[in-house]
Amino acid sequence: MKNKLRFILFLFSSMGCLTLSMVTSSYAHFGSIIPSTAIVSQGDNPSILLDIAFLHPMEQNLMTMAKPKQFGVLHGGQRNDLTQTLLEKKGKGQAQSLTSWQATYTIKRPGDYTFFMEPQPYWEPTEDTFIIHYTKVCVHGFGLEQGWDQPAGLATEIIPLTRPYGLWTNNLFTGQVLLNGKPVPFAEVEVEYLNRSQDNPSLITPPSDPYVTQVVKADGAGIFSYAMPRQGWWGFAALNQAGWKLSHDGIDKNVELGAVYWVHTIDMN
Repeated sequence: MKNKLRFILFLFSSMGCLTLSMVTSSYAHFGSIIPSTAIVSQGDNPSILLDIAFLHPMEQNLMTMAKPKQFGVLHGGQRNDLTQTLLEKKGKGQAQSLTSWQATYTIKRPGDYTFFMEPQPYWEPTEDTFIIHYTKVCVHGFGLEQGWDQPAGLATEIIPLTRPYGLWTNNLFTGQVLLNGKPVPFAEVEVEYLNRSQDNPSLITPPSDPYVTQVVKADGAGIFSYAMPRQGWWGFAALNQAGWKLSHDGIDKNVELGAVYWVHTIDMN
């Protein structure tokens, strides 16, 4: 009887550990393009460094990322392919080398530069699905505020309705979610803070899981808003299921399409 009781206790303990593992591994994924600066003014160094990764922003947990399928920039209505400028970057995490990417780009003319990235499909076993996050960020150059609201022509994307640079902490960011060029009514948008020491001397420790990822719903026109309460980089990810599937081990699996946009805020001192 005692052995049977011990077995039952062990079984429940194991199930609890498994459940905890599944919960902790299900934090929101975000594609990211983080530039070394969001604004290049006259007299600044015109060369910027862009870090491209797939991660949990609040926890700063990286996933290994294959070389993006496409990486480019939209400026003055023209798209330029920058995929060949990507350089592999290795980091350490959870007993394995994790891959992210970097690129350097020189701002030569005034205007807004929207950098965009389409990754290779990422297989997430805990969700039994593939993930593809189409990611964008805007860098402003030399005072000409033009181009920040132009679509990049991605399968899904967020169009900023708030100018996405020159933002103070607690400013309201508003965007519109598009899928195949059309608004997505009542889209669910996940919001996370990039929790790193470069932006603030002290890192955030969320008191519980719901504080890690904020969630807002768009209206009937796919428009959403969120006020950013801390200085640094904020990621917005609007998620939709693709109307097609990809094969994994010979079985067709769902594909999550994410429209991701990054904006930066600073404190008003």
